[in-house]
Amino acid sequence: MNIGEVASKTGLPAKTIRYYEDIGLIRPARDTNGYRAFDDTDCHKLAFVGRARALGFSIQDCRTLLALYEDDSRASADVKRVALAQLDQIDRKLSELQGMRDTLSRLVSACAGDRRPDCPILKDLAAP
Repeated sequence: MNIGEVASKTGLPAKTIRYYEDIGLIRPARDTNGYRAFDDTDCHKLAFVGRARALGFSIQDCRTLLALYEDDSRASADVKRVALAQLDQIDRKLSELQGMRDTLSRLVSACAGDRRPDCPILKDLAAP
């Protein structure tokens, strides 16, 4: 398969596929003309990484998960450890976002939103 076909099958942009090749996540064969020749395994790996990235896993986590996926003697506990770490990170981000939302909601409620120049939102943003 060429890069366009793989992009279509995986839903990943060709630029992303090239990047994943550059950083060594995949290593497609090369035809005699130098073009990439992706096989089903490459396509599967790219789809795998695409799904993992959609769940917020880092590139390094994707490397780890791919290695675990390819290791028939892996322990599921190792996979769970990586997933739990990602879940913890998501929970931290959700907490941060909730704090941001609470603060902004409070500021919006405090703002009269009228023609006067006084604005608690700007006052808070300008605070040291």
